[in-house]
Amino acid sequence: MQPGTHFAFGTHKDYGFVASFTASMPTHLAHWFLEREQFEPVPGQPRLYRLVEPENDGPRRTRQVVHDLRRQGYTVHADIALDPAASAGPPRPVRPNGPQERRSRLAQAATGRTTQRAAPPTTSPPIPPRPTYAPTVHLTAAGGGRSR
Repeated sequence: MQPGTHFAFGTHKDYGFVASFTASMPTHLAHWFLEREQFEPVPGQPRLYRLVEPENDGPRRTRQVVHDLRRQGYTVHADIALDPAASAGPPRPVRPNGPQERRSRLAQAATGRTTQRAAPPTTSPPIPPRPTYAPTVHLTAAGGGRSR
């Protein structure tokens, strides 16, 4: 392991996916990080943590933890299978003419009618007629007030 490493990740025959931290990492901070990332302390093994429910997509979750800790600025050593920088991600399905197919779908959607927007009104709403009289407003002076 290179000097200055904060965390190490790997697999263990009894505990599954494990993580440990080095002396360059404060114990309380390492515990806080690893528990938030769903690792639990291994009883009787100081500085060793195991992934909770490793059968539930354990390799991907462990790679994500390695990625998250590196993004926070920590130096992390990981087995090649658990290192997101060294291991290839899952294969992506290959579609022939993928971008062309997407553009075609977008063009079809743009020309079709949608039910999300209401049709624009065909006529404008009726405007009430203008009154033929001028309303008169009578103001009364309040008693006892100052005049202007």
